Amino acid sequence: MISLESKLNSIDTLILDIQGMKCAACVKAVEKQITRHQGVICANVNLITAVASIEYEKGSIQPQSLAEKLTALGFPSQVRQGERIEEEQKNKIEEKRKQEQQKRIYELISAGLLLLFSIIGHLHHFGIHTGTFFSNIWFHWALATLALLIPGREILLNGWQGLWHGKPNMNSLVGIGATTAYLTSCIALIFPELGWECFFDEPVMLLGFIFLGRVLESNARYKAMDSLETLLGLKPQFARLVGKNNYEEDQGVKIPAVGVKVNEWVRVLSGEQFPVDGVIVKGKTIIDESLLTGESFPVSKGEGDKVSAGTINQENMVIVEAVNTGSKTVLGQIIATVEEAQTRKAPIQKIADVVSGYFAYGIMAIASLTFCFWYFWGTEIWANLLTELDTSKAILSVKLAIDVLVIACPCALGLATPTAILVGTTIGAEKGLLIKGGDILEQVKNLKTIVFDKTGTITEGIPSITTILSFHPEFNHQSILQIASSLEMVSNHPLAQGIIKQAQNQSLTTLKTHELSAVSGKGVKGIIEINEQLSWFYLGNPSWLEDHQISITTEILEQVNPLEAQGKTVVYLAQNSHIVGVIALGDKIRPFARETVKNLQNMGLEVMIMSGDRPDVVKYIAEKVGIEQYYGDLTPQGKCDLIQQIQQKNPHQLVAMVGDGINDAPAMSTAQIAIAMAQGAEVALKSAGIVLTRGKLPDLITAINLSKMTLKKIKQNLFWALSYNLVALPIAVGCLLPSQHFWLNPSTAGAFMAFSSIFVVTNSLLLKYTR
Repeated sequence: MISLESKLNSIDTLILDIQGMKCAACVKAVEKQITRHQGVICANVNLITAVASIEYEKGSIQPQSLAEKLTALGFPSQVRQGERIEEEQKNKIEEKRKQEQQKRIYELISAGLLLLFSIIGHLHHFGIHTGTFFSNIWFHWALATLALLIPGREILLNGWQGLWHGKPNMNSLVGIGATTAYLTSCIALIFPELGWECFFDEPVMLLGFIFLGRVLESNARYKAMDSLETLLGLKPQFARLVGKNNYEEDQGVKIPAVGVKVNEWVRVLSGEQFPVDGVIVKGKTIIDESLLTGESFPVSKGEGDKVSAGTINQENMVIVEAVNTGSKTVLGQIIATVEEAQTRKAPIQKIADVVSGYFAYGIMAIASLTFCFWYFWGTEIWANLLTELDTSKAILSVKLAIDVLVIACPCALGLATPTAILVGTTIGAEKGLLIKGGDILEQVKNLKTIVFDKTGTITEGIPSITTILSFHPEFNHQSILQIASSLEMVSNHPLAQGIIKQAQNQSLTTLKTHELSAVSGKGVKGIIEINEQLSWFYLGNPSWLEDHQISITTEILEQVNPLEAQGKTVVYLAQNSHIVGVIALGDKIRPFARETVKNLQNMGLEVMIMSGDRPDVVKYIAEKVGIEQYYGDLTPQGKCDLIQQIQQKNPHQLVAMVGDGINDAPAMSTAQIAIAMAQGAEVALKSAGIVLTRGKLPDLITAINLSKMTLKKIKQNLFWALSYNLVALPIAVGCLLPSQHFWLNPSTAGAFMAFSSIFVVTNSLLLKYTR
């Protein structure tokens, strides 16, 4: 357990905001540059959100130097500092958003003007007279020159930069195509004796369609990010800080919510969001917690009750002491997890990224071969084509090569997975689910077995004492409870918390203890002074007593067995070598547990339950919820071993583990898919790939269905992207020319390329409307 936590603590995460990425080839180039650094464990770059999430060994890299190297490579980068909702950072994000919108408006206007002038210049072909100026070849030359130098400048520079660094991208392909068309037309204009055709309108219309496609694609991307932006908007923006000594007179200082420190007091007025996770110290009110719990009914809370950041105070003013602030709040962790999930890739995407990394080289090679074939052989084999098409072999060969360059779409491959994951994970967050990335989404399709831990998962995890039995005249019920609660101070097991809570309710003082120690899943022991004598006391399950050579008599078992038959958990209290009492605790089964198990079984999944409790107790709970396979009396290592045994029986079928406690974390790490209840221990949450933030078991069904639907969208997108390129490239090469006399001009090819990216993003958006 210690090694697991130390491993987690030795890893740090760096977030970089990266500009200039246009397609999957750019993503591959950025990831390759990052992973070259010593100490980097893994890097996931998201094309949609323009963010890189980098896991690295603490102290092994300098974040700023890494950002500077990416900037020098042509991808302006900066380290994301502190909280996203700090005013300075928030202003930067808003400014960046405005600049992006202005850029898109500029591109839309550019696209409109370029297409308009090109169309006007060709109206004379349809018998519409537009004057000699618009039909003059020098007008078209000027229009093409301005198009390349002004709106097309960024495409050309970015494409050239990619080529220079040996990492060509979509802009490289478009830039080569547009420049080739322009230079070929210039040669035809300067040397008319060659008999070549001038086609200055092609680079103009090509850029026009590219810009129009980018505007439409950008709008679709923003729609895909709307849910995430809404989630970010739920973060409280400010807090009213008050002094502890004069909170009644102090109206409070209004500061950013992230500026509140732990243990400080804040005043929350009616209608305001709670700015921190904390405890109410003064006042009582009614709180809307639907943001986190999904419950539409508000709850009443008073002094000593916990509140969560982002929830809404609906009635009276209260004073709250901060426990967690900023990104450490429940809401902050949910948002951080969603953002991180959108950078984690599905294995299927990694294949697409590899393809995209070599895509541009392959397309340039195909374009070169296309030119050579048609120039040296194609026009000789089908000589009549030049007459019928009224062109020269040089122009035909160049146009077909340009078609190949601009019709191929690495963007569709690059967008196929991240857009679907962006939409899917954000929908999950809105429905009380944290799905931590595309790798989890893809694994769900092979899920065969789900193993539930009992306490805190199938049951509510809040056991309360139902029975105390004494087997020694010197120990009454109160003294047994007092000793037990004193021993349990070193444990955070739900049973321990139930015992401690009962002792506190009865105002029992904690006894002075020595040499306290606990073994997870078994029990605790320590030395306590009773009647001026020091004695060893042991509290735990039968295996804990057996470890210390303490036997359970038949008389005791006769009184304990009926309690266990009722599904209660029994812990034994022993002094030195004799049992002096037992404490029975009961735990309620979660609402809809039986329905959830039945639905999982109807989906063809094998469902099991395991616990550190006695087998009889586990059997009782299992029968109540309809589970046939159950395992009890398991230590944390025993739970691990059980998961491994199930995996060995069916190596190709994945096992999911659902748990919530520290003693569940090793088994959750062993399972291929780990699912945690939101109120669980932090190490269990870190081990989990899916977190049920509302703590409702039916959400598990939603998580599985959402994962399958999102993966289905990813496959649809990849199928489209690959099919498009497989169909479009042969047409661009000129396969239909000999038989059908059909071919595409470069501007039409560019329009098809833009449509391919728009289709992928729009298809991902449809996930929002799937039930």
